[in-house]
Amino acid sequence: MQLELEGIGKKVGAETWLHPMNLALRSGAVTVLLGATQAGKTSLMRIMAGLDTPSQGRVLVDGKDVTGMPVRERDVSMVYQQFINYPSMTVARNIASPLLLRKAPDVDQRVRELAAKLHIEMFLERLPAELSGGQQQRVALARALAKQAPLMLLDEPLVNLDYKLREELREELTSLFASGDSTVVYATTEPGEALLLGGYTAVLDEGELLQYGPTAEVFHRPRSLRVARAFSDPPMNLLQADACEGGVRLRGGPELTLALPASAGAAQMTVGLRASALRVHGRPGDVSLPGTVELAEISGSDTYVHVHTLVGELVAQLTGVHYFELGAPITLYVSPAQAYVFDGSGQLALAPERAGGH
Repeated sequence: MQLELEGIGKKVGAETWLHPMNLALRSGAVTVLLGATQAGKTSLMRIMAGLDTPSQGRVLVDGKDVTGMPVRERDVSMVYQQFINYPSMTVARNIASPLLLRKAPDVDQRVRELAAKLHIEMFLERLPAELSGGQQQRVALARALAKQAPLMLLDEPLVNLDYKLREELREELTSLFASGDSTVVYATTEPGEALLLGGYTAVLDEGELLQYGPTAEVFHRPRSLRVARAFSDPPMNLLQADACEGGVRLRGGPELTLALPASAGAAQMTVGLRASALRVHGRPGDVSLPGTVELAEISGSDTYVHVHTLVGELVAQLTGVHYFELGAPITLYVSPAQAYVFDGSGQLALAPERAGGH
């Protein structure tokens, strides 16, 4: 299915929920809608599904205008944050319902395959009310996958699951999406989830579409400060700087030798450093940023160190488990080649040729 939004906008009373935008989804691929709560992800999905009508613009499916066509007349499956299941049917029957409607072959086998991938095979004979919220969400997800609709809309489907299960299911979903023919739209607030799912990412903020493209490209080349803020976890370190002859000088700190394009001008700059680009051991060509440890937190297999420096507050993401004494002196190091530079209007002026890992 080729889904295209032409000048889609949504107003509710005096409030603008979606600013006019154009978006052509890649057929058979995953498109991630990435943005904070209230960014407009759900509003956009409801228009895609036919649950809402836009205030302006058109929705095209395979070139046909379907704006205003009700959801029951479209072949769409949707999973919300708040799961919806048939309470009087067993888990197996819930998952099988779209397969039975279209008289698909090997229904039992398909139900068991999906249940196994979503770790609910032991609950097939139970009713939804006998399951936890996370288990019920997985039933709703299995039913949506079973439908194999040309358009599948998933609105933060893993948000109610625990961390370990979320990690496992992301991998399963990535392979399930890759093996299917559906055009998948997946909404999330988590940059890490967008990176794991791959495909394409549309970054939304306060109802505006800021950037759309291959996920890796949007991550490594955020078009603006707003995109960089939305697509960084932990948040990108943003530091005030001034253009100088050899590149930029951090206010209160060292100069970063960079070949700025002439279009960058000589206005005030903002330098962005991803947390993963900062290190505690220097390499040739690095600049040093001395400071003191304010907080060190261990999350999974990484340690996040919050450091107070003369150039500003920095967060470094260090691989492995490290221990730091609060208030202790520390020096962070970074290669100028890993710096992002944004011009005075917040637009990207320079990005690393190969940005540091997430």
